[in-house]
Amino acid sequence: MDVPKWMYQRRSRLSRPVLYTAIMALLAILTLFAWTTLFPVSVSSGSLADIDHVVLFMQENRAFDHYFGTMAGVRGFSDPNVQITNGKPVWYQDVDSALTNASDYLLPFYLNYLGGSWEEATQCMIAGDNGWNDNHAALNDGLNNKWALNNTPWSWGHFTRKELPIHFALAEGWTVGDMYQESVIASTNPNRVSWISGSINAPGSPQSPDEGGITIDNNEIPGCQGPNLNCYPLKWKTTPEIYQSQGVTWQVYQDIDNFDDNALAWFQQYQLAPNNSQLAIHGMTFLGLDTFYAQAASGTLPEISYIVGPAELSEHPPYQPKDGAWLQRAVAEAVINSPKYKNTVLIISWDGKIPFADCEHKLIRFRNWRFR
Repeated sequence: MDVPKWMYQRRSRLSRPVLYTAIMALLAILTLFAWTTLFPVSVSSGSLADIDHVVLFMQENRAFDHYFGTMAGVRGFSDPNVQITNGKPVWYQDVDSALTNASDYLLPFYLNYLGGSWEEATQCMIAGDNGWNDNHAALNDGLNNKWALNNTPWSWGHFTRKELPIHFALAEGWTVGDMYQESVIASTNPNRVSWISGSINAPGSPQSPDEGGITIDNNEIPGCQGPNLNCYPLKWKTTPEIYQSQGVTWQVYQDIDNFDDNALAWFQQYQLAPNNSQLAIHGMTFLGLDTFYAQAASGTLPEISYIVGPAELSEHPPYQPKDGAWLQRAVAEAVINSPKYKNTVLIISWDGKIPFADCEHKLIRFRNWRFR
C-alpha cells in the first residue's frame, strides 16, 4: 500500500528528532555507567537502628488547622475527605441568632483579615475554654460541628505562613504529622500525663483506679474531684521509669520557669524521691535549656530528652506564636548543628489543640462518657 504523502512528510519530520533523542539517551546511559564504575558510591536507606537520641519537645494549646490548615499538601482546609453532616462538610460550623442573623454557618476564617494592628493583636489573643465539658459539647458526639456555639467562634480562626514563617519552615523542611492528634480532648494536664506515661488511667488501662483514677482535668489539689476522677498526685509508673529499668538514659531539660508543664512533678514517686535519686536528678532538677544546647553541641545528649520551655515561649494563649517560634528554632538548630544530627530524632508537638479546633477526629472513639 502506498504511503500517503502527508504521512511520509510527517515521518520525515519526526525521524531526525527521534534519532537525536535516542542518541542522547544512549550517551547519557553510557556516561552514567562509566561514572558509577569509576566512582562507586554506597547508597543505603536508614532505619530505626540508626537513632541514638530522641528529643521530645512539647508546646502548648494550638491546633493543626489553626496553624497549618493553609499549608499545601496536608490534611488541612483543602482536604476533600472531611466529615459530612447533613450534606455539609465539617467546615460549616453551626451558628444561631445569638451569634449572627447574617448566616447559618461559620467557615474557617483568617484571623488577620482586617489587617492593620490585628497582625500584632492576634499573636496574643485568647480563645475559648479548653476543659473537657465545653470541648466535648463542641465535638457533639463526633459530629464536630458545634465549635462556634459550644466553645467560641474564635476556635475556627487560623493563621497563615505570614504569621508563622518558622513553624512553616520546620514543617515543610522536614516532616509534618497532619494526622497526629492530642491524646485527650481535654486540657493540658491529661495530655501531658499521656505524653509522659502513655495513659490517663481510663477504664481498661493497665493501671489500677487507686493509682490516680481517670485524669481529664488540670487538678493539682490533693485528693480527687470524684470517685477515682482527677486525683492528685498520680501514682502509676511513667515512661522514664520504664526507660530507666531498661538502661535507657533520659533527662528533663527545664528552667525554674517551666509553666508547670513538667508532668513528672504531678506523680507521687517524683515528689517523694530523694534529691540524690535518679528520678529527682533526671526528672526534677532545673538544668536549664542552655545545658541542652551545650550537650547537643558536644554530642552528649542522653538517649531520651524532654524539653519543657518557659511560660512566655510556650505558645499558650495569650503567649505569642512568634515567641514560641524563637524557642523552636533554638532547639531545632541545636539538633541540626550537633555532631549526632543524623542519629537524632526531634519531635515537636503541642499538648492540646484546644481552645482551637481541627477538622479531623477520625482516631477518636466516642463512648458517650459524661463526667459531672
